[in-house]
Amino acid sequence: MRLLKFFLFCLGMIVLPAMAELRIDVSGARSEPTPIAFPDFYAIDSALDKTAIRISDIIRQDLESSGLFRIVNQDAYLQNLAGVNDTPNFRDWQAINAQALVQGQLEETFSGELKVSFRIWDVYTEQQMVAKVLTSNPSSERKLAHIIADTIYERLTGERGYFDTKIVFVSETGSLKNRKRRLAVMDQDGANVRYLTDGKDMVMTPRFSPNMQKVTYMSYASGEPKVYLMDVESGKTELVGKFKGMSFAPRFSVDGKKLIMSLSKRGNSDIYTYDLATGEQKQLTNHPAIDTSPSYSPDGKRIVFNSDRSGNQQLYVMEADGADVHRISFGEGTYATPVWSPRGDYIAFTKIKNGSFYIGLMRADGSGERLIAEGFLVEGPTWAPNGRVLAFFRQEKMNSVGWFGKGVTLHSIDITGHNERELKTPKEASDPTWSPLLH
Repeated sequence: MRLLKFFLFCLGMIVLPAMAELRIDVSGARSEPTPIAFPDFYAIDSALDKTAIRISDIIRQDLESSGLFRIVNQDAYLQNLAGVNDTPNFRDWQAINAQALVQGQLEETFSGELKVSFRIWDVYTEQQMVAKVLTSNPSSERKLAHIIADTIYERLTGERGYFDTKIVFVSETGSLKNRKRRLAVMDQDGANVRYLTDGKDMVMTPRFSPNMQKVTYMSYASGEPKVYLMDVESGKTELVGKFKGMSFAPRFSVDGKKLIMSLSKRGNSDIYTYDLATGEQKQLTNHPAIDTSPSYSPDGKRIVFNSDRSGNQQLYVMEADGADVHRISFGEGTYATPVWSPRGDYIAFTKIKNGSFYIGLMRADGSGERLIAEGFLVEGPTWAPNGRVLAFFRQEKMNSVGWFGKGVTLHSIDITGHNERELKTPKEASDPTWSPLLH
């Protein structure tokens, strides 16, 4: 996938002493969102007024969706800033209890590009924290907005943002007896939905490659589950390997050169890797139990998977070559769909206990288990690239006609278990997977 090229110019940055700088603590404890003043970006040319408002709104929506920020209502603002060169009257912004101030402006360059300049201020130290300029094709205003939101998020929290990302998912339509499932991709905020398959064949468990160019997924196109690979830009699709039996639960290796998946032979499921360049396959587990849902650690050295080798589904970790298999989950209930955090600190999973479903987290050694979402059916956790937020899907109860409520919907939640919100999609949706950061 061709990534847009952005040119960043530093207008100036003051590095504040560690004790003085504004930094939002996201270590885990729930706290009130940090109030930020965010006036609409100023348009140098009135022809860009609507564009400036659209970009400002996208940035505000991104920041507030994280649950970490509260945008102070513009009706309370005491100073009217016109562009990035206006000096803030910090007492006016302190008076409305804003801890940070973002000011920005838009203009068109001689070559017809859109140029956005912005600054971030610490209101109480009265110091500039960030000043940058971004330029791009005017058609990329949403991407510009997401990159600015990521910059603000990172500067104020110390962690990378996740707004300039995409989510691939399964779009679901039709009755229970005639259900159509199509692969689709959208921006993380629900914009720019694009369908990748036509719905003729059932599809499941899509996963992005590390470079965003390809998606691997499971399809019943051949009548039984097989793993496929799709080029996202061209739509070209190919079957992965000509395996005897069923193949399912695919994921990419960290370097994108291999797929790891489950293969079922003679009624038994084991974990294999498949080299995308050579076609070589390697068996990693060899056990009469069902081993499935493998996921690499971010350094590529270990693999987590679920297996019923202990009598019911539990989580296991092994080395990347299949050595040193050991169990890490010991709580009540069954565990499934584990996925390693991009930061390496947590493993997310689906848990079933006493008839209810949960999304949970545990450390890589199995300690510190906690459940952060619950429902009739909640499943399929996937990590945002900063390892701070998870997406998953919810399914409502059903009767003979169909589901109650909204049916199947996508949701995101902070790793603290707070700020759950629905990710809006045009139709019902399941099986989300988050892309890497795009810039």
